[in-house]
Amino acid sequence: MEAHPQEKYILVTGATGILGRVIVLELLKQGRKVRATKRPNSDLKDVLHSYKFYTDQPDFYFNQIEWINTDFDDIFSLEKAVENVSEIYHCAAKVSFHPKDRDMMYKTNIEGTKNLLYAVQDSSVEKFCFISSVAVLDGFNDEKLQDETCDFNSKLDHSAYAKSKHFSEMEIWRAAAEGLNVVIVNPSIIIGSGNWSSSSGEMFGQLAKSGFSTDGSSGYVDVRDVAKISIQLMDSNIFDQRFVLNSENIKNEIIANKVRTAVGKSPVKIISKSVLNIGRTLNTIFGWLIPSLRMANKVNIEAITSESKLSNQKIKKQLNFDFMPVSESFDFHLKNYILDK
Repeated sequence: MEAHPQEKYILVTGATGILGRVIVLELLKQGRKVRATKRPNSDLKDVLHSYKFYTDQPDFYFNQIEWINTDFDDIFSLEKAVENVSEIYHCAAKVSFHPKDRDMMYKTNIEGTKNLLYAVQDSSVEKFCFISSVAVLDGFNDEKLQDETCDFNSKLDHSAYAKSKHFSEMEIWRAAAEGLNVVIVNPSIIIGSGNWSSSSGEMFGQLAKSGFSTDGSSGYVDVRDVAKISIQLMDSNIFDQRFVLNSENIKNEIIANKVRTAVGKSPVKIISKSVLNIGRTLNTIFGWLIPSLRMANKVNIEAITSESKLSNQKIKKQLNFDFMPVSESFDFHLKNYILDK
C-alpha cells in the first residue's frame, strides 16, 4: 500500500509479537497509516489468525499494513524503515530467562535499539515510545511498592533480560537528551492471544503442562491495555517519563490453577524455595552438561518465589485509566488458546 507523499507513517517494530500486532491493530482502527517491521521468515498468517480474536474485520485491517523486512544490524535497512515516519513504537525485543540467550538478547535489545535510534537521527520521526519491562525495577518506594521511582540498581543480581532492557532504556534517555520526544512504558507480564510459542504467549502452554507452581506472585496486564495506554501517551504528547503498566499482582498458584482447570488438568503442587535451591546446587555441578538445569539460578529462583508489589497509580492518575481485571483478561485469552489447540 503506497502512502501519499505528505502523509506520514507510524512505525511499529516487532509487529509480529504478542504486543506489536495489537498496537498495529489499534492504530489501524483509528484510521492511522501503519508500517510494520518483520523478519523475512516471520509468520504473518499467525498475525492474521490472531486478529480474529480482536476484531470482526481481521482481513480488512491486516491488508492495510505495510510490512517491511528489517535487519536491526543494518543501519541502511533501518533508515529505509523510518522513511516518511513520524512516530515509532519500538516493541522488537528478545525475551528469555535462559542464560544461553544472553548474547542474543544483548545484540537484539541493546544494539538493535541503539541502531534504530541512530537511524532516527535527521529523520522525520518526532515521537518514540519504547516498550521496556518491570524487570528493570529495583527496591521499593515509601509505601513498600515498586513504582517508576524504583531505579535499576547495578549492584544487585539481574537476569540478562533485565540488563538488556536497562541498557536499552539508557539509549532511549540519551536520545531524549538529544531532543527526541520519548516515553517509556514498563509492562508486567503481558496476557495476549496468538504467538503461543514465544515470549509471554508461551505462558498458557507452559502452565497447562506443568503440575507445579511456586508460592510467589506476579504482576499481569492485558495486551489491549498496554496498546491503548501506549497510544494514548503518544497522542497526549506525554514525554520524558516512564510508566509502570500493571493491572493486578496475583499469586502464581491462582494463575496456574486457572489455566489448568480450563484445560481439564489437576491443581498444581507448590514447590518450596528450598527444593528450588537444590536445583540451583545441581545447576552449579551439572549445568554444563544439562542445559535445562541452567534455568535454576539465583535470579530466576528469586523471581518466581518473590511477591510482586507493583504500583499502577501513576498511569491511572495520568490518563484516568481503568485496567481490565486479570480474571477477565485470562478468561478471554484462555478461551482463544483452547480454540487454537
